[in-house]
Amino acid sequence: MIRSDFHVHTCYCDGKDSPGDIVKGAIRLGMKRLGFSGHSYTAFDTGYCMSLDGIQRYKDEIDSLKEEYSGQIEILCGIERDYYSDIETEGFDYVIGSVHYVNVDGEFLPIDESPEAFAELIHRCNDDPYDMAERYYALVADVVNKTNADIIGHFDLITKFNEGGKFFDEDNPRYVSACNDALDALLKTGKPFEINTGAISRGWRKTPYPSERILSYIASHGGSVILSSDSHERSTLMYKFAECEELARKFGLRLTEL
Repeated sequence: MIRSDFHVHTCYCDGKDSPGDIVKGAIRLGMKRLGFSGHSYTAFDTGYCMSLDGIQRYKDEIDSLKEEYSGQIEILCGIERDYYSDIETEGFDYVIGSVHYVNVDGEFLPIDESPEAFAELIHRCNDDPYDMAERYYALVADVVNKTNADIIGHFDLITKFNEGGKFFDEDNPRYVSACNDALDALLKTGKPFEINTGAISRGWRKTPYPSERILSYIASHGGSVILSSDSHERSTLMYKFAECEELARKFGLRLTEL
């Protein structure tokens, strides 16, 4: 069983718990490795990310925890870098590359903030959800190159609020084409895709990112996956990892770790 989790947020960004409390929770769960991945600073939206000053405090505290808990658990200091973040990532142990916004006419519109904000994003994309999807996946296709990512974060994040096809049909040819184009570009990088359970733990989805169709595509093209809780509190560390391991086996996916 996987005993590691590398997509974990703290009170330095939009998480609830301190790094120290999360480490204690991870040890109680019997975890072997724990990676913190604070949201990188984005000047146009500071409500969810680490502040410029906070980034150094975050790094300092995690470095201290590495020393304090040496021999009990391996701790890594990572960062989740948004496509539109200009923060340098040197000095971090790893980078998760993610797309959280689509730039429409110079305005950065959030993808995963709320169903209402997502509906507004579609409205601004000519009231065409497939136009929105094409714009999103064009960014995702370039996310490893743009962020120098070691892990591809929540690939199909635009499905967060789409349970039951509420906003669009995930089998629509335009959606599938845009999605597959991004997959093809990212598969060439050799970087692992997350199987990410964050939207399940927060009650938005019943299944993880990415969809089973996408997982099948990744498997058939030789890609790999890494399990991720996208945890924002210690109670959701390694959330539903046993089910995700079974899902990976179902498709013959290669599970990897950092």
